[in-house]
Amino acid sequence: MDKVKSKKRVCISLPKKYMAALAKNYELDHGLVITELNPYVNAGYVRAYFKDWGVVTACKVKKMPNSEQNKAVAYVRFSSEDEADKAEWSSPHYIGGDVEVKRVVSPKMEEDSYEEVAQAMARPRRSMGLGYILGDAQWLDNEMEE
Repeated sequence: MDKVKSKKRVCISLPKKYMAALAKNYELDHGLVITELNPYVNAGYVRAYFKDWGVVTACKVKKMPNSEQNKAVAYVRFSSEDEADKAEWSSPHYIGGDVEVKRVVSPKMEEDSYEEVAQAMARPRRSMGLGYILGDAQWLDNEMEE
């Protein structure tokens, strides 16, 4: 059976034991969604923070101007499942303040290229219940930073 690729990015948070079942039908990207982020923290800072746990293939930060506390949310994608797990298990995280980190998977997008992963792999590294969908993740598709 051919694996299905998604046309729109969806971030799904679910227990690890269910990820294998999802992977039977979808090629998955592994990452983290960071909430309660200080709105002055940029994607470069978030990327640098998480590179200790692996190769960050994508990082995007979006300010949430309509939130009560004017917070931001970030998405960090890793090159492997193991790296995303290590980053999650290293909680609690402090990125310009206390943040909440949630482990997510996302079906690979058709336009995700192997070149993007290859470029990220070439960068130097220092070291290595039921789920639910975390809202509309379409902002991740626009202008994804390297």
